[in-house]
Formats: sequence, C-alpha cells, structure tokens
Amino acid sequence: MKRNCIIILFVAFFAGILFEANAQAPYKHSIGATLGTTQAVSYKTFPLNHFAIQLDLGTKYCYVYGTHTWSFELAPNFMYEGRLTKGLYGFVGAGGSIGYNWQPYSYIFYGYHTSYNNGKGGVNGFFGMEYKFNIPLTLQFDFRPGYRCVFNRYFADHIFDWGLNFGVRYTF
Repeated sequence: MKRNCIIILFVAFFAGILFEANAQAPYKHSIGATLGTTQAVSYKTFPLNHFAIQLDLGTKYCYVYGTHTWSFELAPNFMYEGRLTKGLYGFVGAGGSIGYNWQPYSYIFYGYHTSYNNGKGGVNGFFGMEYKFNIPLTLQFDFRPGYRCVFNRYFADHIFDWGLNFGVRYTF
C-alpha cells in the first residue's frame, strides 16, 4: 500500500510538470557546485525547451563491503524540467554514473591481499526542485535513488545507492 502511494505521488508530480502550459527553460546554461552526498563541479544545459542535461564530476560518499569509502565519478543526468510557480521549477529524469571507488585500507578476500580499489557504475532516478532568482543564480535540491555495482577482478557488489544534494549555480 505504501509503495502504491509513492508511485501515485511520483506519477502525479510528473504529470503536473508535463502539463504546465506556460513553462519554459529558466536559462540556457549554468555552472556551479553540488554539495551533499556528492561534492562535484556541476554543469547544466537546456538543449531543448524542457529537456535538461546535467553533468556532475567529483567525489561521492559510498558505503561498500561494510566500510565507508569514497568514489570519484562522472554522473550525467537527463531530465524534464517545468515551471511550478514563478521562479520555482520541478524536474524528473534519470541518469547514470561511472567512476573509481577507493579505500585506503587493505584486507584479505578469499586468500588474496587486496584493497578497496574498484570500478563503479550505476543508474539512478533524478528528481527535485530548482529556484531561479532574478539575478544569474539558481539553487537546486535533488534526490537520486539508484542501483550501483562496485567491482574489481575478484568480485562485484550490487547495492541500492542514493543521494541527497544541494546545488548552487551561476546561470548564463
């Protein structure tokens, strides 16, 4: 029941954005920083009126194999963005990530002495809100639930991944 309510709310949110009649892109390009689960340099552009592409390049906090690690990754996200009220925009979409996961400590795994130096890949949902000020500044809050695979030549770990982020960008 709870899962059905979440799905209905997600569909209603998406439909509200989709049918917004007077919505258009709030700007053409923006560059800034994303802070939260991900600390990254962020670039966002609108190649079409409602279609946005956001690229984040930086580090992300991870929990792998029972320890806390960090990863360096590139995360492209593709989204539909529409106006909710004056200055406030909502977006929904999907994306991915590819990168490198490391842990400075070593361990023994099936007789092999190795460390947490792993590849990382994943897919995620992407939704949130963005506020565009009258000056060339935008603030963004997003949630990114997803699936991640961390791997090396000995094993792979498939886990649920998520992120809560706050972004600040200069628009032009």
